[in-house]
Amino acid sequence: MSSQSRPHKPLHPRLARERRTVAAMIGIYCRAKHGGMDLCAECSDLLVYAANRLEHCGFGGDKPPCKDCPAHCYAPHRRARIQEVMRYAGPRLLKSHPYLALRHALDGLRRTPSKKSGS
Repeated sequence: MSSQSRPHKPLHPRLARERRTVAAMIGIYCRAKHGGMDLCAECSDLLVYAANRLEHCGFGGDKPPCKDCPAHCYAPHRRARIQEVMRYAGPRLLKSHPYLALRHALDGLRRTPSKKSGS
């Protein structure tokens, strides 16, 4: 997905980093499983969906890791797909994007908020 395909509203720095992390993971997965340098249509669609979910996350900068979130915002089939991507790409992220991998691991240690902010 190019940065020109869809404008994004400014995100909290943590959510922007999470968007970069998800994009990196989907890229790793797609290159390995679908064999191209560019994202296939299915993976590109998943990336747009994930970016949209991040933009609308009610937790903002306090967002917990999705696996620990009390408010699952992904549709069930999309959630299963992103879990598959993350299971594959997560361990491989350290080699290609060490900073994002470290921050993703540290974010996993955050306390999970009990409810969405502003709710």
